[in-house]
Amino acid sequence: MWRLGTMLPPQVVERPKGPLDGTGNDEHTHIIVLNDNHNTFEHVARTLSNVLPGIDYAKGMGFANAIHTAGRARVWSGHREIAELYWEQLRDAGLTLVPLGES
Repeated sequence: MWRLGTMLPPQVVERPKGPLDGTGNDEHTHIIVLNDNHNTFEHVARTLSNVLPGIDYAKGMGFANAIHTAGRARVWSGHREIAELYWEQLRDAGLTLVPLGES
């Protein structure tokens, strides 16, 4: 038989913030493309549209223009693990990039 006042309130358990496996792969990371003298606007636009989701050729051309004008442009932001994959693909296609983790 239960008596009023004898029940304990439920305990609140705080969950850790971030990945449970401790890899740190949920870190927000930016991919920044730098202006250079060997990539054409067309190559930059085509590469960005082929590698990065949500970027078509027209948007890639916009980034190419921003890179040319400002000397750099942040073309993607998201989880570090995914950023590493995109960064490698962009680098392998010949784009000049800021190392991951540096802004």
